[in-house]
Amino acid sequence: MSHLLLQKRDVRKRRIFSAVCSIAFAAVAFASSFSFSPPARAVTLDAALNEQIVMVPAGSGAGSVELETTVFKPSGNGPFPLVIMNHGKALGNPRNQNRDRFIVISREFVKRGYAVVIPMRKGFSRSTGEYVDPGCNMTAHGQMQADDLQSTLEYLRTQAWADKDRIIVAGQSYGGLTALAFGTRETVGVKGLINFAGGLKMHGGDCHWQDSLVQAFATYGARTTLPSLWFYGQNDHHFGPDLASRMYHAYVQAGGHAKLVAYGAFKRDAHGMSGSRDGVKIWWPETEKFLKELGMPTDPVYAINDEIKVPKVQYAEIDNIDAIPYLRGNAREQYRVFLSKSTPRAFAVSPTGAWSWAEDGDDPVQQAMDDCQKNSSVPCRLYAVDNQVVWSDDPAINSNGTAMAAAPAAAPAVTAPNTAASVSLPIAEPAVSTAPTAATSAAVTGP
Repeated sequence: MSHLLLQKRDVRKRRIFSAVCSIAFAAVAFASSFSFSPPARAVTLDAALNEQIVMVPAGSGAGSVELETTVFKPSGNGPFPLVIMNHGKALGNPRNQNRDRFIVISREFVKRGYAVVIPMRKGFSRSTGEYVDPGCNMTAHGQMQADDLQSTLEYLRTQAWADKDRIIVAGQSYGGLTALAFGTRETVGVKGLINFAGGLKMHGGDCHWQDSLVQAFATYGARTTLPSLWFYGQNDHHFGPDLASRMYHAYVQAGGHAKLVAYGAFKRDAHGMSGSRDGVKIWWPETEKFLKELGMPTDPVYAINDEIKVPKVQYAEIDNIDAIPYLRGNAREQYRVFLSKSTPRAFAVSPTGAWSWAEDGDDPVQQAMDDCQKNSSVPCRLYAVDNQVVWSDDPAINSNGTAMAAAPAAAPAVTAPNTAASVSLPIAEPAVSTAPTAATSAAVTGP
């Protein structure tokens, strides 16, 4: 899909289905054993967008940690206006989430001359330190996460390429809560806040998390003068219209300055709107107006070619289920499921019998390849993209240019922030919020 900004956020998986809410309704299945050692996926950085991964220092002394941070910036020395984008949280161990890259959102800002900075907070992905869960106290949740955002901004102030006087702080889901909490700190140079479906949803226990969220937003609104722009959709499976309205009114009645964009239904779950290419037409026009009001740039200054390139082959018709190589058992039924999904979509398969499909999101082609590869000891290949079979008996034709390392990966047992179904042991953590990526995905190992 896009070869420009970011690639797909990794999604690892385990063996038993357990439903989890997320932006992305994913389904994942694994075969009966993990007798192989799947190769680790090579980290491919986007040279065209000057992608970097830096370890940002946070804290001091015995409490010092490093935050795994993705940076995208235009060519040149800058200084570039900044967007600091904050990620969500999935059920399970935050350590198992992978580096967020926010392809769709970042693309729109980078082509307008912004640098986009995406810090993974303490305990998430490869960031050191431990995630601390303050339970049902949503106000504390946001402020504790905002501490890492503060450290990131302090680091950025030391970078010559960063414009310290033109900064937007944004976030999706748990990251949206983090952004609004950060707004109470009145940091010099921060011009405004963007909240994509912000909040945190609790599962199990007797926590009245909705009321706690409303109280948190009231607390934040009373302590900030920064303007903010909010996006919540009608069919958001985390924070529906009634709750979004309560949070908004609590925020503004306490003195906060916000505009709520309460748009209609978006695909299967509006919580993932900001992670879909089709969502740009919803959020960018309002964001453009918001940025202009703040005196921030909005005109494109870089041409970014994000055309989806599909190989032209004539192996089989898209609905010829029997033509797919390597699939065993009931795996062909999952290809039927894939055929029922909307575009953009992709299906990948491996000679080991591993397969994966992905629908919508930032880059379903890359996600399907990544998810398949996590469960295969040999390289996966694309079989279908959108409504076209791209398979060929010549592996060079449809390898999708995906580089795979030969080193073994860690045990394939994780929940990540773009899945809606987790395959793992029972999960103890009660809190979940998610970040945008593919709207649906599924994968299975080979025998």
